[in-house]
Amino acid sequence: MGMRTARSALSLIEMLVSIAIIAAMLAILAPALAGASRRARAAACQARLREIGAGLTMYADAHDGRLMPLAYTAPEIIGSGPPVYWWGTNEAGQVDHERGFLWPYLQSPLSTTSVYECPQQPFGSYKPQGAAKRVTSTYGYNGYYLSPPHATSYSWSIGHMRWQTLSSVKDAASVFAFADTMLDLGGSQPWNTALLDPPWLYSSGTWSENDSPTTSFRHDGRTQAALVDGHVESFRLQPAWLKSRPFRIGSVGHENGPHYVPEWKAWREP
Repeated sequence: MGMRTARSALSLIEMLVSIAIIAAMLAILAPALAGASRRARAAACQARLREIGAGLTMYADAHDGRLMPLAYTAPEIIGSGPPVYWWGTNEAGQVDHERGFLWPYLQSPLSTTSVYECPQQPFGSYKPQGAAKRVTSTYGYNGYYLSPPHATSYSWSIGHMRWQTLSSVKDAASVFAFADTMLDLGGSQPWNTALLDPPWLYSSGTWSENDSPTTSFRHDGRTQAALVDGHVESFRLQPAWLKSRPFRIGSVGHENGPHYVPEWKAWREP
């Protein structure tokens, strides 16, 4: 009887030791597994940006080299219909993504797993900015530089600037076409935005610092971008670049060049 009790006690001790070892191993492995998951999402994000960037190139090829507008909002262009953005229509109740400028080249629907959404910023982790409050995009287009006449609310101040073509962009390997974006409007969650705002804004011949640039450093302190020449690159955050610390939103560098508006210091009034 005594031997059986000792053996049972030993088995219990062995079981407890095994549980402790497994728990310790899980504690060690958990950060590595989480890191692997984040790296996988970053790789998926790069693949989506590469696909969107290829769509932009195909759009330009089909339009005599001219890069796509951020949006068409003027009645003389859209008539009585809703504004049309690069991702689709902006109207209450629905989003017609097939009217988006990239649809003929991507043919990806707006969904939580489509090329328009960064996997690191899933739907539900932000407030949707579009009128329909549905999926639009968590990537921002550099329409501020690439299509000033059609850069939504900015067009009143920069609409006279050149609408770029693939060949007119200076140093296309350095200029952002699309990048991870978010917008801090207060509250517990950021808002998505499909416009890549630069760190400085132009109006009436002068530049003023942008208090709400939109580049998001959501990949462990890095932002990812598709550049105009077609390649995709990752940029590590410098703390001084942040405008929104809670959501890690700011810009790559302190100036508009070389990534946002490369020849910004040459901009003039007409």
